[in-house]
Amino acid sequence: MRIQVRRTGGFAGIERRAEVDTSGRPDAPEWHALAEKALASGRDTPPAGVPDGFQYEITVDGRTVHTADPRLSEDERALISRVLKEGA
Repeated sequence: MRIQVRRTGGFAGIERRAEVDTSGRPDAPEWHALAEKALASGRDTPPAGVPDGFQYEITVDGRTVHTADPRLSEDERALISRVLKEGA
């Protein structure tokens, strides 16, 4: 499974991208479960954000959902944080 996160907005407006490929990872089932939960709570179109807030695009194996601060679900927040931290 390929999980991609794109973060835009914020005070400085700097875009950040990261990607994790779970193939062959021992923790792949954990990633898959988190990704499925995040996809289920995301929206098909970008939501209205707040001034200086971040907007996120989460893509899992070609399916993309959108979310924005401050309305991130716990699963979205966990996945985004982990991909931006561990991804390339």
